[in-house]
Amino acid sequence: MNSTLGDNAAAGDHWNVDPNVLAVPQDVTEVLEVSVGHHGKLALMGEFESTSAIHAVVPGFCPKPIGWGTFRNDPKSHFYICKFYDFGEGVPEPVSFCESLARLHSNHSSPEGKFGFHCTTYNGDLPQDNSWCDSWEEFFTNGLRHILNVREERAGPCPELDALLPQLFDKVIPRLLRPLESGGRSIKPSLVHGDLWCGNTGIVHDPTTRGIVYDPSSFWAHNEYELGNWLPTRNEFTLEHFQAYRSHMPEAEPKDDYDDRIALYSLRFNLHAAALFPEKEEFVQMVMDEIKRLSEKYPKGYTE
Repeated sequence: MNSTLGDNAAAGDHWNVDPNVLAVPQDVTEVLEVSVGHHGKLALMGEFESTSAIHAVVPGFCPKPIGWGTFRNDPKSHFYICKFYDFGEGVPEPVSFCESLARLHSNHSSPEGKFGFHCTTYNGDLPQDNSWCDSWEEFFTNGLRHILNVREERAGPCPELDALLPQLFDKVIPRLLRPLESGGRSIKPSLVHGDLWCGNTGIVHDPTTRGIVYDPSSFWAHNEYELGNWLPTRNEFTLEHFQAYRSHMPEAEPKDDYDDRIALYSLRFNLHAAALFPEKEEFVQMVMDEIKRLSEKYPKGYTE
């Protein structure tokens, strides 16, 4: 649903819109997000489309999306409405949470079997390149180059990082991703949350206790990409979460490359952090350290 909203029409008049201050009554059943400007509009549209896609596959695994649009009396301000949950503390229990995640990833209804998404989605305030691609290697490469450019725009040039990129793109990425789609192997695009770290999960009790996800930045991807965000130490997902997930979604072939594929995927999430927090140099250092390790391990790149 895309619409315009009057000053007092949000969520059944449960909200007072300031538009920056939101008063939350105890009996609230919906939550309202407000954003301003062109990118704010695209971000809320992307969140609505992402949440709608997830909810269509696994109802109850995310807050039910209700609508998004533009305020009638303030065309520069935009809104997104979804079901409200009062979250409990902690990280979702591995078994049931990963079962729901595997159900999401088992959906392979991407248009024409392509990797990408039909609109821009935002990781934080970072627009993602979701342009459709026939191969996962091409899509991942495009997305990684895009976020590298965004990081440089926000944080400035990093010659040490730039010097590592030719080996990454020419050798490491082909070596780790091309085998997924060659030699008789193939992967089907899976719908991913796109920013699945512990801070975008919650525990609800309505009436059963379960873990849910929110604030997605979805696209159709290799399902293992989702796990790249679980690898950084700042996350709170445990080895038990990895094991529970793999009990439903085993490692893709070649399995021997699994650990390094996840490490490769984690580069993009650490680059997101580097772009979101340019003052924190440790994120770029983590990226450079991992590129060096992978480059030393795979100096020859992909061979037939």
